[in-house]
Formats: sequence, structure tokens, C-alpha cells
Amino acid sequence: MSSYSITEPSKPQKWIAGSLVIAYALITLMPLLWIIATGFKSPADSIAYPPKVFFTPTLEGYVNLFTTRTRQTAEFLAANPPQTWYAEIVAKYDMVIAGPSRFGERFLNSVIIGFGSTFLSIFLGTLAAYAFSRFKVPLKDDLLFFILSTRMMPPIAVAIPIFLMFRQLGLSDTHLGMILLYTAVNLSLSVWLLKGFIDEIPQEYEEAALIDGYTRFQAFYKVVLPQAATGIASTAIFCLIFAWNEYAFAVLLTSGNAQTAPPFIPTIIGTAGQDWPAVAAGATLFLMPVMVFTILLRKHLLRGITFGAVRK
Repeated sequence: MSSYSITEPSKPQKWIAGSLVIAYALITLMPLLWIIATGFKSPADSIAYPPKVFFTPTLEGYVNLFTTRTRQTAEFLAANPPQTWYAEIVAKYDMVIAGPSRFGERFLNSVIIGFGSTFLSIFLGTLAAYAFSRFKVPLKDDLLFFILSTRMMPPIAVAIPIFLMFRQLGLSDTHLGMILLYTAVNLSLSVWLLKGFIDEIPQEYEEAALIDGYTRFQAFYKVVLPQAATGIASTAIFCLIFAWNEYAFAVLLTSGNAQTAPPFIPTIIGTAGQDWPAVAAGATLFLMPVMVFTILLRKHLLRGITFGAVRK
């Protein structure tokens, strides 16, 4: 009689499970792969019907994304032949490069505002979550519900009051204003998520640290934070994704100095309307920071919440 384990899946079960995971991964990655591929297509190939799977790759989309172009006469182009490979690309359309586009500036604004608001959300959220988890706060449940309720309201419902308030405070179209706004929106999420993680850390560890002579802050810094690293990493990713992709506030409250990439990318116009390769190139580059940030934090996401300790 062959041995049988009720916990170890059989080989057919492993094959079925693996096939389902691979199929799901391919289905979910297909739109992303198509966007990346579109960034290397020519404008004609990007709108071809039926859609082209095999095409001659070109960097025209990335050139159009990072430059502004003007149309010139054939005589001007003949007298001033292109000197660089990217100038040759636009010369095919009787155009010359007039200067850089504002995508790099908008992308940098996204980095400053997204990561700045994420840092503030995690910093303030961790302190608030620790206080709610460890101390007797009057009306704790009511306060937590009030904090959560700020997340229930759609952003567009408060956009006009925030616009008027920012105009009075001089925060309109500023990095500081957008960082504070995104922090306020993300704070409820960070408090609730981090409180749940901190609740799972036994208080006996802190009590033992206090008996050994640690201060409350030292116990928090050296005992709680390392064990809450998983929760902090997960919360940081969620906060960054919201701030990175936010569109409504960015459209209404910024116009030039602090405008982020999401409102800018759809405005890319080519010689015959929407420049889809440039839009796809911008979307591809826009995905990279969040992807890199998630990869850098993956080791924390894979660790247990109690950092190897025995859970209560």
C-alpha cells in the first residue's frame, strides 16, 4: 500500500495549480506587455487594424515623449540636415526638435509628491497606530471611525473646498500643498492598517524591554518597529500607489509648477491627434518607480509579522 499524505498535493494537483497560476499571470500581464510594446511602435502601427503583434521597433514614441517639435519647410530641412539619430526620426515628418518636453519635470513632480506624502503618511500613521494600539485613548472607537470616514468621501466631493482653501493659504500648484493633501487622504489607510499589525505584536516584548531599562521610545524603536516592518512595507506600497496614480486632485489643484505625470500624459498630441506610442512610452516609464519600490520592499513583505518571534 503506497503512502498518502493529506497535506502534500498530488502531482496532477500541482500541474493543475501551476497551469492556473501561469494562465492568470499571462492574462493579467497582457495589458501591461501591450502598453510596453506600443511604446516601441510607430504611430501607424499603434492604430493599425487588426492590431499588429509583430512590428519593426522604433524609439519614435520615446523621442516624441521627451521633445517638442515644430514643422519646417523642405528647404529648411535641406539646409539644416539632422545631426542626431532622434532628429532623424522627426525629420521624416518634416519636423525639427524645438526643445525638451515637460514630461521630465512632471515625472520629477510625481516622485517628489508621491514619495514625500508616502513618507509622511507612514511616519504619522505609525505613531498614531501605536498610540491607538497601546494606550487608553478616550473615545478610541469613535476616533478610529472618524479617521476611517475621511476615506469614504470621494475626492471630487471635496475638491472645490480644498481648492478655495489652498488658494487662501497660497498652497495652490505647490509641492507642499499636494504632499499635505495626499498625506491627509492616505493617513486613514495607514493608521488602520498599521494598527492591525501592531495589535498582533505581543505587549510582553515591550514590557520586557522597559524592565531592562529601555525608555518607551527605545522600546518602540527597537522592539515594535522591526516586528512591524512587514506592515509598514505593505502600507507604504498602498500609500505610494494612491499618491502616484491620483488624477482628480492633480488636475484641479495643479497647472504648472506641481503638476504630476498622470494629468500630463493624456495631453500628448502628435501630428495626427493622440500620439499613442508617446502615451504608451510615458505610461511605461511611469510604472517603473512603483515597480522598483515594491521590489526593494519584497523581503519585508515575505517576512513574518513577528520577525521570527513566537506570536502570542
